[in-house]
Amino acid sequence: MRGKAGLLLAAVLIAGGFTTQATAATKKAPKTTNAAAFKVHGSIGQAYVEDVDSSAKLLLVNRKNRIIGKGKADSLGSKLFRYLKPGKGYTVRQRQGGKVFGSPKFRVLKPGANPKQSFYDNKELHQGLNYVTMRDGVELAMTVRLPAGKTMADGPFPTVIEHSGYQTAAPHDLLNSILSGKSDPLAPSPSTVVGSLLGPQLGFASISVQMRGSGCSGGAFDLFGLPTTYDGYDMVETAAAQSWVKGKVGMVGISFSGISQLFAAGTQPPNLAAVAPMSVTDDLYTATGYPGGIFNSGFALSWITERVDDAKPAPEGGQPWAKELTTNGDPDTTPPNVPDQHCIDNQKLHPQALDALKVIQKNPHRTPRLFRERAPGDWMKHIKVPVFLTGQYQDEQTGGHFPESLKNLEGNKNVWVTMQNGVHTDSLGPKQFTPWIEFINLFVADRIPVVPPLVSGVLYGSLAGPSAPVEQSRYAGMTDVPAARAAFEKDYPRFRLLMDNGAGPWGLGAQGATWEMKSSSWPPKRVKPKRFVLGKRGKLGGKKPRRASKVKYVADPDARPLTNLVSGSVNPPQPNLLWAPIAKRKGVGFTSSAVSNDVVIAGPSSLDLWVKSSRRDTDFQATISEVRPDGNETYVQSGWLRASHRKLDRKRSSAIDPFPTHLKRDARRMPKRKYQKVRIPIYPVTHAFRKGSKIRVTVSAVGGDRSEWEFATLDKGKTKNTISIGGKRPSRLVLPVLAGADAQGTPLPAPTALRAEPNRTYVKASNGG
Repeated sequence: MRGKAGLLLAAVLIAGGFTTQATAATKKAPKTTNAAAFKVHGSIGQAYVEDVDSSAKLLLVNRKNRIIGKGKADSLGSKLFRYLKPGKGYTVRQRQGGKVFGSPKFRVLKPGANPKQSFYDNKELHQGLNYVTMRDGVELAMTVRLPAGKTMADGPFPTVIEHSGYQTAAPHDLLNSILSGKSDPLAPSPSTVVGSLLGPQLGFASISVQMRGSGCSGGAFDLFGLPTTYDGYDMVETAAAQSWVKGKVGMVGISFSGISQLFAAGTQPPNLAAVAPMSVTDDLYTATGYPGGIFNSGFALSWITERVDDAKPAPEGGQPWAKELTTNGDPDTTPPNVPDQHCIDNQKLHPQALDALKVIQKNPHRTPRLFRERAPGDWMKHIKVPVFLTGQYQDEQTGGHFPESLKNLEGNKNVWVTMQNGVHTDSLGPKQFTPWIEFINLFVADRIPVVPPLVSGVLYGSLAGPSAPVEQSRYAGMTDVPAARAAFEKDYPRFRLLMDNGAGPWGLGAQGATWEMKSSSWPPKRVKPKRFVLGKRGKLGGKKPRRASKVKYVADPDARPLTNLVSGSVNPPQPNLLWAPIAKRKGVGFTSSAVSNDVVIAGPSSLDLWVKSSRRDTDFQATISEVRPDGNETYVQSGWLRASHRKLDRKRSSAIDPFPTHLKRDARRMPKRKYQKVRIPIYPVTHAFRKGSKIRVTVSAVGGDRSEWEFATLDKGKTKNTISIGGKRPSRLVLPVLAGADAQGTPLPAPTALRAEPNRTYVKASNGG
């Protein structure tokens, strides 16, 4: 999926299609002669029309009676206008048969102008599938799942919400589906296991909310657009208003439903108690969609394609449960073959989901107005409730860029972040699982946390596979909840850095860290930039060579596999990975001498190159690894950069953390036959290089170092890149070395032990490093 595959881009990563449909007012609108039969609603920055029975153009008219938008309804009789200024006095009109049919005047809603409490008090949720109207009239499907073995009469219950675009609100029981071994189209996706299964088993009522524009929810899919974000506010306040809900509610979930929490919490719902996001991204462009400005044509493209398919109207398309309910209904709640009319009606706006291809073609750079409202990291600035966040540096799906956003939580004192090496699902690892249970019990349920034997035993084992044992809560024997909460706040650091996940005695590569570090900040305050000069014959470190020299390589993406995953999944303790060495003359490597003491890094890194290229643009991949005394080489972390995206945001950049703007106005082609300084940002990581090991950095074309990321690269195997060594243009690797830190006496892990850190036999690159 190289090259033009990138055009199929994560428009959905931005899924908001930024082709403006509401244009500047240019023409006076025709006078209304008849009341329209179609329905019109104002949303946040949008307006949507339903039940249009004519192919004639719809005219969007502002309060000054000027036409500001035009368009025809789709095959389901719907039309959505985007990018409207908030305010009143809008109407939609349509000429037909010499008459002008007009809607009543309506208001386009403003972000943050939230409904009164009475709007939520009038809504009632019952056990099972519900349809709940949001502030803009769109219905969302919400399924209430009670604690295991409980009925409504046993309430009130502590309650959590899981909000996702995956198959979330499907009303059947996920555990029954798993135990039966049969596929149930009306069961939620396993990706929603945190809310749909673990929540009820831990004694919480769980509300599974289907994201707008997907499944049986109404509206048009727009990935993290403002209407979706403020659905988060509305669902929290609706849940908290229920008589069977105890106190304020929390939010839980991993991946999609982890990211959605950051948006919802950023809207500051008054009745949100806490959030516990797992495996998140911080920016849809920089972190996941366009690492270094290069389109992620692997996971990002496939993920967004799936979301677009999910958003298609059922029963012809869409999610399995929507197809089933729009065709046959749910035999558990209705007579056979009785379709769910709510689900049918809610498909009307699904065709108005945005065209991802058009968006990407027009936005290959980071378009601020497109990405600003869709950046989870920016919404984190506004989160005031307690946060328990977990994630992995080598996450093969959302990526390991999320630590870059943690500074946005500095104003919130109740934050606990756990990070480690590992894959996407390792956020549910045994070292975080018990603290997560403690957090949601203490900060949402307001009760003493206890880990049920069923959850810590058979259930966890079936979900996680081989791992360290899940421990009982250290607070299980206490009776005073405030005292337990105070103990939690004291016992767990703000940043808990788990080390060597996979290297424990529970099996080679089994989940579980063997040691950890604590910090009150990220990166830790004791981190100091340490510069390693790139030297002759592939040497890394030491004195800067006085005389200038150079090394060359051909940027040939075909010289590397697309990914390092041969087959299967990355989740098992020993996945089928092949981390290929640098091919002859297709990359360069620089390797230090053996370190005399442990070297611990914690934070992002920077590879600062003076480079010239035979082409006006080229893509770089920089990878840090550990060359071990036994001749093996262990992957640590990577970074990427398209050379034309090299302009840095000076306010955000530092010695260890170059931060490209990725703005179109800052794009610059490489100069002809001249050296140019290029700083390649390498994603954050913590890692301990053991005494006797060597630190290595390689530079090559993109690809082959990640398990599910592929890249739509510019390079075709003919680009020749030249790196300056020493003299007036010294190239350097800058690492975030944690002063005074060591591996706490733990041994060097076995070669294939560390999760998401593949191993290969060390082979020198053509330049000797």
